[in-house]
Amino acid sequence: MKHKDELLTVAQVLDELGGVSRRTFYRWREIGKAPQGIRLPNGELRIYRSDLEAWLESLRSAA
Repeated sequence: MKHKDELLTVAQVLDELGGVSRRTFYRWREIGKAPQGIRLPNGELRIYRSDLEAWLESLRSAA
């Protein structure tokens, strides 16, 4: 890793996406249309900020 990348909680990601619902986000994950994430040992999901930004950029490019 080049530099320290911020790990975001699902709540932070939903906030960044402008209030997308938790259910919608997990539905996107089920169908493979969400940013990559990592599951922590306690079962919580985290998304690297760089993965979120790359995912958003891919959506902009596809539009």
